Amino acid sequence: MDDERTVKIIIEPDGNQIRVHKGTSILKAAHAAGNNVRSECGGNGKCGKCRVIVKNQGNLSELTVHERKHLTEPEIASGYRLACQTVVNGNTVISVPPESRVENRKIQITGYEPRIRLDPAVRKIHVCLSKPSLNDNVPDLERLMAHLDYISPNLKVEPEILRTLPNLLRESGWDVTVTIWNEEKVINVEQGDTTSELYGVAVDVGTSKIVVYLVDLVTGETLGAGSLENPQIMFGEDLLTRAMSVSENENGLMNLQKHVIGGINEALRDSVESSQVDLLKVYEAVVVGNTVMHHLLLGFDTRYLVITPFTPVAKRGMTTSASKLGIEINPRAVVDAPPLLAGFIGSDALADVLATGIYESEITSLLLDIGTNTELFLGNSEGITACSCASGPAFEGGHIRHGVKAVTGAIERVSIDPVTLKTTYSTIGGAKPRGLCGSAMIDTVSELWRNRLIDNTGLFHPRPSSMAFRKVDGKTEFIMVSARDSATGTEIVVTQNDINEIQRAKAAIFAGYSILLKRNELSDSDLERIYVAGAFGQNLDPKNAKTIGLLPPTPIEQIKFVGNTAITGAKMALTSRESRAKMDELSKTIDYLELSTDPFFKNEYASALFLPHKDLKRFKEI
Repeated sequence: MDDERTVKIIIEPDGNQIRVHKGTSILKAAHAAGNNVRSECGGNGKCGKCRVIVKNQGNLSELTVHERKHLTEPEIASGYRLACQTVVNGNTVISVPPESRVENRKIQITGYEPRIRLDPAVRKIHVCLSKPSLNDNVPDLERLMAHLDYISPNLKVEPEILRTLPNLLRESGWDVTVTIWNEEKVINVEQGDTTSELYGVAVDVGTSKIVVYLVDLVTGETLGAGSLENPQIMFGEDLLTRAMSVSENENGLMNLQKHVIGGINEALRDSVESSQVDLLKVYEAVVVGNTVMHHLLLGFDTRYLVITPFTPVAKRGMTTSASKLGIEINPRAVVDAPPLLAGFIGSDALADVLATGIYESEITSLLLDIGTNTELFLGNSEGITACSCASGPAFEGGHIRHGVKAVTGAIERVSIDPVTLKTTYSTIGGAKPRGLCGSAMIDTVSELWRNRLIDNTGLFHPRPSSMAFRKVDGKTEFIMVSARDSATGTEIVVTQNDINEIQRAKAAIFAGYSILLKRNELSDSDLERIYVAGAFGQNLDPKNAKTIGLLPPTPIEQIKFVGNTAITGAKMALTSRESRAKMDELSKTIDYLELSTDPFFKNEYASALFLPHKDLKRFKEI
């Protein structure tokens, strides 16, 4: 491709080089070269996170409207461009600054895991057969199946097994181990007694991360875990962008499926690294995820999920083989995708319910899995009502001026001195600060409100003599970190828009909670336990979350952070057929409430935009 139609791009600081056709955007070139530049909007210019620096801009396209919106005049003068908006027409050297790089993040891989009776769907049976003779010339398959009739007379056998069965039986001396799935079918036959080698994997495919547990199905022990950022992130941070890219891009569905399968396989390899388990001895995978991730994993069309009335292709549980999806375990291993609940509530949320056990508890509980899309469940053993709200990417750093995910250098804890207004903070890994992750933004808004630096509408009220505030283009900013102390060499600030983003995100969640209460004729005082699931919840300061009205006005001792219950719920389904059946039952019995059609939602949302709420009586203890 080295001709006049192509150009060479050098990408610093890694020094990667790539040749691309003229007219290619910097973002596409960077991704093709293996540089994961942030692009939370999927490359449509809306997020402004894909900032790169190009000193010599003679070979670039003109600045676009999106670039002039997201970049300041000093930044433009310094060579900043948006990678998704900038087209390359000649040889170019670009630099990707630290704030624009996708780096390994702090991923929550553990969660609350109740004890259950071990009863996996896959099991092994050791069989010693008699050799055939002229007086006993029963066919090989029937000879084998005669020893398995007590399980079921109608066991199915995968055709691939029959192609190798004759040689395998004779080479083994008629001593084999049979692997059976769910008392329904034979999925593997191997030589000798391998009954002690029975493994499965639980997989949580999240919008932003993938987590895999390698599980010994003989003992129920988790032998290893692997995790990574979901590789689909280059197609956009949020579910809507990825779902729409299926129809907007050629081979969109195939590319998204390929990336998620590749991510699962990478996490799989990490999970077996310490245990040295042979992946061919992994016979089942239970994969949970939200509805969009479920569809992209299985290769289902997502375009109708994101338009009214938000219809999934299917809700029921699905099974297929590992070989059909390309998951690198035993080719005939069963991949089980548990059922969904509704349009945007997937099997990962049902796994949360399973792991926390709220469906069998006598006390009234609220379960929240907070993220870009937040799932809420309210109820007890007498019934559960669920809803889902689009809380947006603010809790993961999206739409925040200096927002970042929970990566090394992200500020995760914040306090503000009420007298000097000096900010004290801690960062992940103890590194120099490079931005604010979601938990830090919650702390910051809470501290600003507590110190009366913002009012209950979120509007800044700067102290006139304070150097912590400044005005840029007539807009007030609160300086968190000086340029000298930051990893990026520029000040880390909180803007009025940042505060408003947090208000909108928390208002969507609180409005969902309030409507669940209304529909069940309950009040705040009826709530006896709050479970907060997921990585974001694990890092929350409950007091600050209550201060801004993100969590209900209940005593802090009622709040329980349970970690990644999606992966532990997936493990429960992997190791217990009873738990798997319970997930199926929950998908049919939980009442789903569609917030977008609820007549109370707009008013509840508007009231929850205030800090902590328009009705201060609900938060009288703060």
